[in-house]
Amino acid sequence: MPVKNRFAELQSEITQWRRDIHENPEILFETHRTSALVAEKLKEFGCDEIVIGIGRTGVVGVIKGKADTKGRVIGLRADMDALPIHEATGLDYASKTPGAMHACGHDGHTAMLLGAAKYLSETRNFDGTVVVIFQPAEEGGGGGREMCEDGMMERWNIQEVYGMHNWPGRPVGSFAIRPGAFFAATDQFDVTFEGLGGHAAKPHETVDTTVMAAQAVMSLQTIASRNADPVDQVVVSVTSFETSSKAFNVIPQTVQIKGTVRTMSREMRDLAEKRINEVCAGVAATFGGKANVTYMRGYPVMVNSDEQTEFAAQVASAVAGGCDEAPLVMGGEDFAFMLEERPGAYILVGNGDTAMVHHPEYNFNDEAIPAGCSWWAEIVEQRMPAA
Repeated sequence: MPVKNRFAELQSEITQWRRDIHENPEILFETHRTSALVAEKLKEFGCDEIVIGIGRTGVVGVIKGKADTKGRVIGLRADMDALPIHEATGLDYASKTPGAMHACGHDGHTAMLLGAAKYLSETRNFDGTVVVIFQPAEEGGGGGREMCEDGMMERWNIQEVYGMHNWPGRPVGSFAIRPGAFFAATDQFDVTFEGLGGHAAKPHETVDTTVMAAQAVMSLQTIASRNADPVDQVVVSVTSFETSSKAFNVIPQTVQIKGTVRTMSREMRDLAEKRINEVCAGVAATFGGKANVTYMRGYPVMVNSDEQTEFAAQVASAVAGGCDEAPLVMGGEDFAFMLEERPGAYILVGNGDTAMVHHPEYNFNDEAIPAGCSWWAEIVEQRMPAA
């Protein structure tokens, strides 16, 4: 693999950073130690500007090239947060924090971007400015949104932004990407069905919320099968069903269901929300009860810009000898907020034959470090070639 020789030399050091972060995971916006480590490293590298506290605990570093004749500014983003999962890898550098682990590889993303920042600070072989973005709270907290709302894009005049995620099941260091919609919008719903509770031996004297909610669970599946165009992607999953009574002989007064919706377009997102409200209200009315629906919009669809995606694929091919077309991913990614503000692209880098992300036995593959670092560095050097 024609990665940059400097990253082969730095791999052991970057691996040490990664494993230190892995051993000390922090969840959502509580990335205080990780953020401090990132800021300390950026200072050591000689970054021209380092700012902490963007998006609560985010860190931004600014690296200026040898020249700036065109005023170009590119952002490179990595996520820092871990997941509330108890690690089961048995590694000698396994999490020291019970109930928290880097089960999605954000430790690897952070370490690779630090490696790229070190190289770019040493060489400065580009015409423009690089803004390295270390983001908290990707795993459900919307840290990307908060960094944007803090004015990050405007403050540093970022014109394009690029991100990366490791991908188990792909050969180590290989790449895959796709233009347009890539990762799904991720929404949640919470529905409380209210009827009339009573004795289970006298169902005719009740308005049975268990039957009501069960019917709704099945009816919600018709959003995908009967309301959506078959070529559109939509997932409606009920993931929780809880009654207000735990007794075997009581028909409960209320039943609460919760779930998630994944869509790949604004139109399908709107349709899913509309139909969840209509289906639940209609089913409840049929049985003589009522439904209180709360629909919560989460991350938007993550959409890669066409021009930047083509460029990112070319860079990946230069690094790895090729770049595959990635599949649609029904998981969410809050890099979507940054891509709503600026054109850019998000790419997958192979993690090899490992456990899947969000699994207690997952671990980032350190052999992917040279490829990931090289891609980020080449994005800068090829997009903003030295004058």
